Amino acid sequence: MKTSGVGTIGNRIVLENEHVRVWLVELDPGEIQSRHIHELPYLIVPLTDGKNIMRFDDGREVATDEKPGVCLWRMPGVPHELENISTRQYRNVLVEMKTPAAATPAAP
Repeated sequence: MKTSGVGTIGNRIVLENEHVRVWLVELDPGEIQSRHIHELPYLIVPLTDGKNIMRFDDGREVATDEKPGVCLWRMPGVPHELENISTRQYRNVLVEMKTPAAATPAAP
């Protein structure tokens, strides 16, 4: 699935309905996920440890150090690519929120 004429968000969609689109993302050591953009708010659920570099069109680079069990919430952004700089495969489940209700965290 393409968004805005750039690459795909993940390797494959594992679930999609009117509220969410769920991707499986897998990057082998040294692999670079093609340039893509997130047009929807999303949740990242790391399945493995991940040491990655996000590279943005403006030249910025942001290092990430992800751990299973530590979820990340991100808002839509600008085009970027992701490189796995570790020696092990990186895997996550990425959940795009397609409706405002799905993107609104529940009150504690």
